[in-house]
Amino acid sequence: MVACVQCRNKRVKNRSKHGGAEIITEMDGISDVAVGVKRGSDELSMYNNSNSGMSSNSDGAPNGSDSKKLRVEEALPSRVIHIRKLPNEASETEVIALGLPFGKVTNILTLKGKNQAFLEMGTEEAAVTMVNYYSKVTPLIRNIQVFIQYSNHKELKTDAANQRTQAVLQAVSAAQSPGSEVQEVLAAVSSPVLRIIIDNMFYPVTLDVLQQIFSKFGTVMKIITFTKNNQFQALLQFSDPVSAQQAKLALDGQNIYNSCCTLRIDFSKLVNLNVKYNNDKSRDYTRPELPAGDGQPSFDPTVAVAFSKDSSSLLGKIPGALNPLSAAAAAAAAAGRVALAGQTGSSGVLLVSNLNEEMVTPQSLFTLFGVYGDVQRVKILYNKKDSALIQMSESNQAQLAMSHLNGQKMYGKIIRVTLSKHQTVALPRDGLDDQGLTKDFANSPLHRFKKPGSKNFQNIFPPSATLHLSNIPQDVTEDDLRLLFSNTGGTVKAFKFFQDRKMALIQMSTVEEAIQALIDLHNYNMGGNQHLRVSFSKSTI
Repeated sequence: MVACVQCRNKRVKNRSKHGGAEIITEMDGISDVAVGVKRGSDELSMYNNSNSGMSSNSDGAPNGSDSKKLRVEEALPSRVIHIRKLPNEASETEVIALGLPFGKVTNILTLKGKNQAFLEMGTEEAAVTMVNYYSKVTPLIRNIQVFIQYSNHKELKTDAANQRTQAVLQAVSAAQSPGSEVQEVLAAVSSPVLRIIIDNMFYPVTLDVLQQIFSKFGTVMKIITFTKNNQFQALLQFSDPVSAQQAKLALDGQNIYNSCCTLRIDFSKLVNLNVKYNNDKSRDYTRPELPAGDGQPSFDPTVAVAFSKDSSSLLGKIPGALNPLSAAAAAAAAAGRVALAGQTGSSGVLLVSNLNEEMVTPQSLFTLFGVYGDVQRVKILYNKKDSALIQMSESNQAQLAMSHLNGQKMYGKIIRVTLSKHQTVALPRDGLDDQGLTKDFANSPLHRFKKPGSKNFQNIFPPSATLHLSNIPQDVTEDDLRLLFSNTGGTVKAFKFFQDRKMALIQMSTVEEAIQALIDLHNYNMGGNQHLRVSFSKSTI
């Protein structure tokens, strides 16, 4: 049963049933006030039974849209919060999550048919804090805006026979009991630290990208990025748990760029991040004096300035809305190399240095860099054979290759990859022999990304010790593949066929060995004109 305050005007008694609980309301038709929004008497209309003979102040639309302009009076603060326009699929847990950052949630009543709910906070102070906060920050459930206001009810009294209400109450009680498993789960909601995983990372995602996205929801204090299980991850600390909660609700499952770089967000068990260095891997925005660390690029404030001016490559003005990006703008933003006003964008040519000049060939560079884009031309410099220019088909592919391959080992040497000032790689003049140092791959059949919508776009991962093999002939055995990959000079640590045996995972002992194996065996003729396809995998065996 829900008891309401005595109305000052004509009292109307109405009975209706919700989920087995009989609800009796006595009210005068004066509505609550949504935060910053005038509206009709949803709280009255949602209880009105079609057979009651009362005229409803709502048109009965699923999301509680208003049909009449009514006199509006501001409700007094109450520890009961009225939430309207919930998504059809919203759960009690998601409704509770709106209130958890502000204090204990002691009761809940959901009205599925009306897309509304009542949330009872432990104290009126907690309810006031919640309403005040959501007057400035748009409350979202499943990335859909909901409306929050004080209820005329001072408390919720739900019928003990309502099993759903009782189950939710038990969960809330368990969450508030010391040492319970539910408490551990919900305690994370009070953490200001989010754990972020980027799925389907076709474009590189940097500290600056994350800071720009998440700062829409509050003050970002610290970020640490790392790779775990061959996936790019980050820990991001807000100044308060409420901001973290809002960011998670709005951004979880969203794509940073069109159809890729999907955010998977959870609360971290950590409540504070310890950042020692300010560089491209970690950042403490409260301590700009921190050193960059050995061999790490330091933080360049001009990048952030340029970033803030590039509205096309950032979140929209509405919290939680990700703007579509062009491929070039996406990669430029992601690599932290946004062009300043009046300057042109980056080129698609890379300069690769510190190569093993005794071993490297245009073909080996084409194969390795072709994992991240379609290589058009490769030129090993005649007077400096430990360096090469590589022209990709698009600038975003150059950014992606640089992001993943800079600092990797190739033929025993750590290579350095940077953007070149050149816009194209020139071919040698006719009749000039450059000893095979330049090669044109524009018409190569081995380009991975020339087919629009190819699955290869969804399977781009950093170099890893585990390789994904495909196009395996049916008569090839595990022993055959183990032997083949061992002959590249590495050690095979593990192997696993997929169910159809046309694909497999093979794990080398190091990332360097995997890189070597990919260079040697991608497009290897397995017989019967079937060529092996090799790429880096995010999985482990």
